Amino acid sequence: MATVGKKNWIVPDCELPPEGEGVLKGHESVIVVNDTNKTANIKVTLFFADKDAYENITWTVEPKRVRCFRMNNSDDMSGYIVPLETQYAMKIESSQKIVVQYGRLDNRQTNLAYYTTLAY
Repeated sequence: MATVGKKNWIVPDCELPPEGEGVLKGHESVIVVNDTNKTANIKVTLFFADKDAYENITWTVEPKRVRCFRMNNSDDMSGYIVPLETQYAMKIESSQKIVVQYGRLDNRQTNLAYYTTLAY
């Protein structure tokens, strides 16, 4: 069976919410599935409306594995601190075919909002 995925992805609508007060903390995450038999070495670039892109984020996903990367975890972001409540976009480039899903949990309002979408 052929592997699933592609090497280049874009997530156009990112905005890291504050953690908030609730039990479930506000966050963004990117879930990566590596369906190949080789390690996926991934380069992440963040694009902003009012400043230069940030390009020094790298991720690794082992063969036949899934990993969740949290935008509010500086370890997952190669030490970069993603600014809160700032519109940005993310480009994900992989050495192997991968599948990318983006999710955001925003609990700034009483009605909890969570959504997830496949990247493009």
